[in-house]
Amino acid sequence: MEITSLGHSSFRLRGKEATLVLDPPSPGYGASLKGISADIVCVTHDHPGHNNVAAVGGTPYVVRGPGEYEVSGVLITGLRAFHDAKRGEERGGNTLYAIHMDDLLICHLGDLGHPLSAAQQEEINGCDILMVPVGGQTTITAQQAADLVSAVEPGFIIPMHYGTLTPPKSGVPLDPVDAFCHAMGVTATEPQAKLVVTRANIPASPQIVILTPRGQG
Repeated sequence: MEITSLGHSSFRLRGKEATLVLDPPSPGYGASLKGISADIVCVTHDHPGHNNVAAVGGTPYVVRGPGEYEVSGVLITGLRAFHDAKRGEERGGNTLYAIHMDDLLICHLGDLGHPLSAAQQEEINGCDILMVPVGGQTTITAQQAADLVSAVEPGFIIPMHYGTLTPPKSGVPLDPVDAFCHAMGVTATEPQAKLVVTRANIPASPQIVILTPRGQG
């Protein structure tokens, strides 16, 4: 599987049989979606910057919330969560996605705003790839993200939804990815254009991978 960042909280997963896009960004939030097509699109919550489904080419099947789905040989479980620590009172709902694709378990936490419940954690424990928000302000903080990683023990960790030199259109000053790396006790790694994952190259201990958004590398 080849994983490419589309900026903000968005990724393209290109598998053997299907291509899946998560949280397609609106203009000003992430990379351009020109030339991007997919068989499946997953939206974690209906906020600008995460729900630009119309910009994704092809005729993708769109997943927008909790439930179990099987599309093009991809198994997807959507888990109900919240965008804040007050059960959605401040920012509404959020969906966590556990995706079984190419014999891998990929988990995308969307704009998670609270620690995982025991049931949520059980669904994603030991996942091969964890996409976790680390910028704080409107999601869990860098330290909360590090604590979550320690509990879940994934293979690859791909941080997302953090501050960059070109902040999102929302103007919310998210913390930089370095804050998460510091909380994890490691030095930030050199960003890379893509991550190619197979069953054979999953690391024995959690490994942070920082992806450069498409078109910015």
